[in-house]
Amino acid sequence: MLRDLVAHQGYANVALLRSVQGSKDATEDPEVRELLHHVLVSNRFWVSSILGLPFDAEAELRSSRSLSDLVDGFRRAQALETSWLERATPADLDATIEDARIPGGTRTVAEAVVQVCLHSHGHRAQCAKLLRKHAVTPPSTDFILWAAHRNEADWP
Repeated sequence: MLRDLVAHQGYANVALLRSVQGSKDATEDPEVRELLHHVLVSNRFWVSSILGLPFDAEAELRSSRSLSDLVDGFRRAQALETSWLERATPADLDATIEDARIPGGTRTVAEAVVQVCLHSHGHRAQCAKLLRKHAVTPPSTDFILWAAHRNEADWP
């Protein structure tokens, strides 16, 4: 199920990013770009924590909010998640991550993966509302619709 959630997340993120790219107004909306940046920074924190990679929060928060840089960042984060998860064992998922920035200080890797998926899902909904302000019909990204066809993320 975790692999499915992560695969769906990639598909849904790409669909949303493509919708943003298709609208000049949405592309230039600082609120849209800031929200996407927030999601990306959060995803990178969790993926870095899972993989034991360094995470420089200050540098991440200062990183570019250009849409092309955000798309590239989402693509790279998704690739890291997917490649790690493909070879993860049940013991890997039961391992714990410790960091002062994690509520309670520690969580299992499985909880971290679920957090990434649910967090991005919630913010995709927010972004969909912002797209409607720009007369853009947001993509349908329901998990159950994705599960019927299991479309892969088609990164721009």
